[in-house]
Amino acid sequence: MKSEADIKLGFVGIGTMGAPMVRCLAQAGYRPVLFDIDTEAARAVATDAGLEVIDSLPDLGRACDIVILMLPHSGIVRRVCLGDGADALGLIEGLRPGSLVVDMSSSDPMETRKLAPDLAQAGITLLDAPVSGGLRKAVAGTLSILLGSDDDAAAQRVTPILKAMGTVVPTGPLASGHASKALNNYVSAAGLAAACEALIVGRRFGLNPETLVDVLNVSTGRNNSTENKLKQFVLSGAFRKAGFALELMAKDVALAKSLSDDLGLEMPCLDEVSGLWSDARSNLDPEADHTEIFSYLETVAGRDGG
Repeated sequence: MKSEADIKLGFVGIGTMGAPMVRCLAQAGYRPVLFDIDTEAARAVATDAGLEVIDSLPDLGRACDIVILMLPHSGIVRRVCLGDGADALGLIEGLRPGSLVVDMSSSDPMETRKLAPDLAQAGITLLDAPVSGGLRKAVAGTLSILLGSDDDAAAQRVTPILKAMGTVVPTGPLASGHASKALNNYVSAAGLAAACEALIVGRRFGLNPETLVDVLNVSTGRNNSTENKLKQFVLSGAFRKAGFALELMAKDVALAKSLSDDLGLEMPCLDEVSGLWSDARSNLDPEADHTEIFSYLETVAGRDGG
């Protein structure tokens, strides 16, 4: 049985989430080789964790049996795996038959299903394993990792690696992880928006916002946002310490809506929530945290934030 250091592991996407995930892998004894289009960012993490950076995707593929992806969206995942059809080459140019690609990005589940056969033609198995928990849990190595796979043996191979970054939750066949992540974030986004609106209405009526949060948290309105976001980031004004971009939340809710549309479903609440987050993304600073939906809702309500 191979030790962690013997596993030929690669990691593509050394960004806000990818960097702490790589550090967790290194702390668990894995030695992933790294790639990012931002070479300096990749080298900074590699130096800190004692790892190696490889400057081309085919070369990274040749060095690895398993490659983890943590990328912004499905379009980039596809280009990283297959190349862009022009000059840029993808992992498929280097990966050997029997290799695994684990997409931990928040990808479109329908696109994940489309990508899998293209990789399978080269003998490469795709698994999806998006994460929930945000930056703080990425740093702590306590993410919830939603693993979808059509290949039980492949899932067993990657599970010990994924456990270095959090708790693995098998969700079913390929793309079930990505679908579950999008739907989870829709529910989370709806809960946060509703909680923020409750604060705005309550304050206009004359309620103490902190008292209202306490009421919610001992009543049936309690949710993740009322417990972990309202006092900590919204009422304190420390929005960006929450560490999850509003743009990414809006993207995930849009993925949930796209999934429902692809399935021919009419989902009125999902349509409303998706439109709300899309409008907020268009009207707030591009760097806004998802908790800043409160500021957008205040503006819509006709308040100046005071």
